[in-house]
Amino acid sequence: MEAALTPLPDDVAALKALLAAATRRADDAEARLANAQARESATEAVIAHLKLQIAKLKREQYGTSAERTRRLLEQMELQLEDLETDAAEDDLAAEVASAKAPSVTAFERKRPSRKPFPDHLPRERVVIPAPCACPACGGERLSKLGEDVTETLEVIPRSWKVVQTVRERFSCRDCETITQPPAPFHVVPRGWAGPSFLAMLLFEKYGQHQPLNRQAERFAREGVPLSTSTLAGQVGAATFALMPLYRLIEAHVLAAKRLHGDDTTVPVMAKGKTDTARLWTYVRDDRPFAGSDPPAALFRYSRDRRGEHPRAHLSSWSGILQADAYGGYSELYAEGRQPGPILEAGCFAHARRKFFELADVAAAARRRSRNERTGMIYPIALEAVQRIDALFDIERGINGSSVTERHAVRQELSAPLMAELHSWLTDQLARLSRNHDLAKAINYMLRRWDAFVRFLDDGRICLTNNAAERALRCVPLGRKAWLFCGSDRGGQRAAVLYTLIQTARLNDVDPHAWLADVLARIADHPAAKLDELLPWNWPVKFSALP
Repeated sequence: MEAALTPLPDDVAALKALLAAATRRADDAEARLANAQARESATEAVIAHLKLQIAKLKREQYGTSAERTRRLLEQMELQLEDLETDAAEDDLAAEVASAKAPSVTAFERKRPSRKPFPDHLPRERVVIPAPCACPACGGERLSKLGEDVTETLEVIPRSWKVVQTVRERFSCRDCETITQPPAPFHVVPRGWAGPSFLAMLLFEKYGQHQPLNRQAERFAREGVPLSTSTLAGQVGAATFALMPLYRLIEAHVLAAKRLHGDDTTVPVMAKGKTDTARLWTYVRDDRPFAGSDPPAALFRYSRDRRGEHPRAHLSSWSGILQADAYGGYSELYAEGRQPGPILEAGCFAHARRKFFELADVAAAARRRSRNERTGMIYPIALEAVQRIDALFDIERGINGSSVTERHAVRQELSAPLMAELHSWLTDQLARLSRNHDLAKAINYMLRRWDAFVRFLDDGRICLTNNAAERALRCVPLGRKAWLFCGSDRGGQRAAVLYTLIQTARLNDVDPHAWLADVLARIADHPAAKLDELLPWNWPVKFSALP
C-alpha cells in the first residue's frame, strides 16, 4: 500500500511559507547536530585533559622515569592538543549554525581559565574613539565613567640588523702620526656573527634540536640567506671559545663526593654505514640532601660502550657513584683502586622497573584489547613493586632535608623495610626456577644488595639514578630531529654544548640568554675570573627574564 502524499498548495505565497518552514526545520536540525557535535568534542577534550593530569600525578607520585611512560605522556599531550583543536572548531561551527536558527541556543563550551599575561610584557594602548554625542538623545555633554580593557597577545616577528663598528683614523697635525682606536674583541676571530646570533645558533641546534640546515632554511625565508657550511663554521668557532667554561664545569663535577652516571646511544656516521656511539653523563646534584654546591651535568662522547671509557672519565675521581648495573663500571668498584675507592649505590628505579614490567596490569589490558598476546601478571612482582614503593614514600618525605635528618629517618623507617624485603626476596627466589623472569629480577637486587642498602648509612645517597636519566633526556629528543652525528668530532662538540646547556637548566638559568651574554664578554674577560661567567654565578634567572 503506497503512502498518500500531501498535495502541495497552488498558491505562491503558501508555497513560499511552506519552503521557509522547511528551511527553518533544516536549520534547526543542523544547529542541533552542530551543538551535539560541539558538546561531544568538548567532553572528549575534558576527558583527555583529566587522563593526562592523572597520568602526570601518578608519575610524580611513583617517580617512574621509564621511556615508555614518557612516550605515553607525549602521546596523551598530542591527543589532547588535537581534541582541544577539534572542540574549538566544533564550537565555532555550532555558533554559526545557531545564528541561522534563532530557536536553538548555541552550545557554550566551558573553557579553562586563562592566566593573565605576564606583567613584564610591554603594553600598547589602543583607544577606540568615543562618540562625540549621545546616541540616544544627541546630547554632547558626555562624562567618562570608566573603561573596559581587553588584552590581546601579539608577537613582533624576529628582526635582523647589521651592526657597523666604526673606527675612525686621525692624523696628528704636529707629528703627523696616524692613530686609530684598537679593534674590539670578538668571540670568533675575524668573525661576522654577533654574540646573540651565535647563541641562537648553538641553543637552537643543541637545546631545541634544530639542525643547521633547517635553521638556514628559516633564515632564508626571513631574507637572510646563509649556507649551512657557513653556519657550521660559526658553531665550531663558538664551541672552541666556550671550551674554558666546559673545563670549569668538568672540574666542578669531578670535585663532588657523589655522582650520578649514565649513558645513551647516539648514531654517528661512518664509511657507508651508521655506527652506534655513546654519550655519557655525570651529574652532580646535592639538592636532595640540602647541599649548598650548585648542580651541574658533564657530558662525554665515545665511539663505543667499552668499560675503558668510564674508567678514563673517572680516572682521577673517587667517591659514591649512583648508576645502573652496567658491567663496564665493575673495575671502578675494585678494592685497592687508585687514587681512591669508588662505592656503588644501586638504583631502585631500575630494580623496580624489572618487577613492574611483570606486574603491569594496565599494559596487559591494552594488549588484550588489541587481541595481542599477553604475558603473565605475577602477584609476586606486584608485591615487590608495593614494597619498593613504600621506600619511595619515605624518601619523598625527607627529600631536601639535611644529611643527618635523612640518615636518622632511614635508620628508623627504611632499615626495617629493607630487612623485610631481603628476607622476602630470598624466600621467593627459593620457590622459583632459576631461569624464570621473576628470578632474574630478584637476583638483580640480591646480587647487588650491598649497593642497594648503602643509602641506609649515608644521607647523601639518593634512592634512584633519575638525576642522570633526566640530564640525558635531551639526547633522545635530539635524535628524533638530527638523526645522527656527522663525525666523532661532532659527537665531542655535542658533549660540550650539552654540558653547558643542561648545566644552565639545572641552575634555573635561561641557556639562550646566558650563552649570548657569555659570548659577548668572554673574549676580553680576565682568565682568572672566568668562574664569574658560570651559570650559577650568573645573575639572571628564569623568573627575572624580561
